[in-house]
Amino acid sequence: MDTGKPASVKFAAILSKPEKPELARILPELLAWLDKHRYRVVTDPETAVYVGGPEVIERQEIASRPLDFVIVMGGDGTLLSAARVVAKAGIPILGVNLGSLGFLTEVPLADLYPTLEAVDENRCSVESRALIHCQLAREGQCVATYDALNEAVINKVSIARLANFDLYIDQVFVSSYKADGLIVSTPTGSTAYSMAAGGPILMPAVDAFVVTPVSPHSLTHRPLVVRDSAEIVIVVNGAEEGAYLSFDGQIGMPAHDGDRVTCRKSEHRVKLLRMKKTFFDVLRTK
Repeated sequence: MDTGKPASVKFAAILSKPEKPELARILPELLAWLDKHRYRVVTDPETAVYVGGPEVIERQEIASRPLDFVIVMGGDGTLLSAARVVAKAGIPILGVNLGSLGFLTEVPLADLYPTLEAVDENRCSVESRALIHCQLAREGQCVATYDALNEAVINKVSIARLANFDLYIDQVFVSSYKADGLIVSTPTGSTAYSMAAGGPILMPAVDAFVVTPVSPHSLTHRPLVVRDSAEIVIVVNGAEEGAYLSFDGQIGMPAHDGDRVTCRKSEHRVKLLRMKKTFFDVLRTK
């Protein structure tokens, strides 16, 4: 397959979390390693703050380059942001943990160079993670679509009042929830907000989504595990001050009474570069 790059040249990108002063020490050594191993490197503006030399391009343009992989320096939030950019291009991501909790950025800084050696020598596995595709519709018109790696969340806006959300699965009415909100989570996101709200933890390879109510005013409304081929629809039905729809805790927009949020499996997937650690190895350390 023609990738548009010379066979002897490899390409990598570095995306970084803003305001991480330690990157001023880490990045020059990382760039030296990549140069020694014949990688041409591009960085986003957040990375360029701490190191000069490589070409700087906006994060949204990263996927247009013929990259072998992307190095994400930060925490899970930084990786979630990168995943939305590169998923459609199928570019693998190596997550290096500079944060406090890294289910996705599982490579500690101390293991960075042994891991890079393994990546360069094709000794790493590539793990494919499902994305959830979400559409917000208002009065029959689509007003927004997003793919999320972790979850889509519809929350009430009012501080003191619960909201009503009607849930449908494959066009079948499930229940009306009086709650602070509903979470629709991927297996990857099952260790994030859904877990904090009492949802189950799914292995990443499980073909399912989780619908988790947030503070439901009911003794019977519990999280639901749904096959990932299902269509999940949430209708805002009784949010006096409106609701708010967010994706991966990073992108959001207002929602109104009568709005419909439709969630289904995305046609795209995120590729994560992994070493020999299993999901349970990572889980035990968190």
